[in-house]
Amino acid sequence: MISRLLTACFASLLLTACATAGGNGPAAGHPRFSRTVTVGIAAMNDFHGALEPPKQSMVAPDRKGGTLQIPAGGAAWLASAVDSVRKKYPNHLTVSAGDLIGGSPITSSLFLDEPAVGVMNRIGLDFSAVGNHEFDSGVDELLRKQTGGCAQLTPRKPCQVEPFKGAKFAMLAANTLRADGSTLFPATAMRSFGFGSNRVKVGLIGMTLKGTGAISTPEVNKVVHFTDEADTANALVTRLKAQGADAIILLIHQGGYTSGTPDPDGCDNLTSDIRPILDRLDTRIDLVVSGHTHWAYVCDYAKYNPAKPFLLTSAGLWGKMVTDISLEIDPATHRVVGKRAHNVVVQSPAYQGAAGRIENTTLYPSFEPRKDVADYVARYVAAAADYSQRKIGFLAAPIEKLEGSMSNTGGALGNLVADSQLAATASAGAQIALMNPFGLRRSLNVAPDHSVTFGDIYAVEPFNNQLVTLTLTGAELKAILEQGFDKDGPEQILTPSAGFAFTYDRSKPVGDRVTAMTLKGTAIDPAKDYRVTVSMFLANGGDSFSAFAKGRDRAIGMADIAALEAWLKPEPPRAVPSESRTSDAHPELNPNYRPVPPGQKYRR
Repeated sequence: MISRLLTACFASLLLTACATAGGNGPAAGHPRFSRTVTVGIAAMNDFHGALEPPKQSMVAPDRKGGTLQIPAGGAAWLASAVDSVRKKYPNHLTVSAGDLIGGSPITSSLFLDEPAVGVMNRIGLDFSAVGNHEFDSGVDELLRKQTGGCAQLTPRKPCQVEPFKGAKFAMLAANTLRADGSTLFPATAMRSFGFGSNRVKVGLIGMTLKGTGAISTPEVNKVVHFTDEADTANALVTRLKAQGADAIILLIHQGGYTSGTPDPDGCDNLTSDIRPILDRLDTRIDLVVSGHTHWAYVCDYAKYNPAKPFLLTSAGLWGKMVTDISLEIDPATHRVVGKRAHNVVVQSPAYQGAAGRIENTTLYPSFEPRKDVADYVARYVAAAADYSQRKIGFLAAPIEKLEGSMSNTGGALGNLVADSQLAATASAGAQIALMNPFGLRRSLNVAPDHSVTFGDIYAVEPFNNQLVTLTLTGAELKAILEQGFDKDGPEQILTPSAGFAFTYDRSKPVGDRVTAMTLKGTAIDPAKDYRVTVSMFLANGGDSFSAFAKGRDRAIGMADIAALEAWLKPEPPRAVPSESRTSDAHPELNPNYRPVPPGQKYRR
């Protein structure tokens, strides 16, 4: 009888260990009597050089059916959160799905993101897929990020604070190919855990999105090209299995969006570009760590496609979360028999933001900043102080960057930036300026005396894009606006400067959703020429706005950051342009739409 009871108990424990789920709870530890090997993974994505707490809250469930905003992020706090995950697992990996660098605050970007790499070295990152922003400063500079050295490969001087030794972690770039077909960085990696009959191998594939070329500079596209994500991964799975991989992890800089009440462990109504990739992936891939969309989720993808039982995760952005993942691997059958994940909020100190005071909560864990990382970051904050703390102008009130269901619109912040670009290019004949909302990175904070620092505006626009004024017909202008609603990339509604307005209706067919356009109250004439200002990034077809290529008589102007600085310089403080310049006929058709719970004001 005792023998039968022990056998039943062992079977019950083993079944518990082997349950496969996306899961909302924390990853389970190694069960008693289990013969499986547990490998823990601390995963992150889209860090974007966020050395300091970004002062941009995240939204999470308040466990009463509503939501609350939580202060989160900062490299020193992220380091402690990662440590807390790794302490749970004798066998562990720390990985990233790309965009560790690029689009960074001034404390990192001023120094060519060397400190972002230095932070990840100290945190103990093992592997990172390359993302699209890794290519912002060119291929040679990206190679320097891996190997180190102080060769000057961009207009900005490297090694300003200390010699740069390069990344201790390995970058993976399976679908980034040179002209001869070789990969820019290794395509795969392998790690072994355990000993003897309990030894298991975990294979990793890392890649960026196929569309990286469309949002990179022509210089990057002369050196490398980017291949299909699913085809590339599938071709590598057999190779990794032949090398003995018991589990396979795909680190991919592509992602999705979810809807419903914000939940970093939820997966309601998963949409966007990751889904067709997942639907084509080899089912021998066990875990997909994703990024790029800056969304947080934990998905059991079998709920969407039973034939594709992947565990899919994303940890949002800026180090505001780290994903705690566990894989239970059976060394006898060489397969994963259980997988779980949970997004850990990296709660950091309370702060005063553009939307008001964001306080700490006891509903989620708090972390102490890890001293070695905090000290390292402080060196770069001090080195950037002369640039970042310089007062450049005045603004009547802070402006919050729109997130959540409004993340594809620019709002008042987009209005302000577009107005600054129109004013800066008046001498080139500009009549309209258009700003892409995805180019707005942070809220614009102001001091109590309404002053704004260079660091404040750099946090909003860290790309140093030159402005381009070009000539378009009214019909060409409409075609460009229509591209914001097509299926080539996520929806993005360009934000116009004062005087230009347009309406749109998502219930109409793609290509015919812009229903009206006016300039100073007069309807846009399809046959008439107009002078339009955009960033060089958009002018070159960035964010899938390829129709800008038809623009004629291009005039190159100042950098976008200089235009915003000039616009805010006069006193009294510049007013916040909060009027609506676009009109949505059917907001409920917004692909990012999230209904606001009754009695709540939703921000993300």
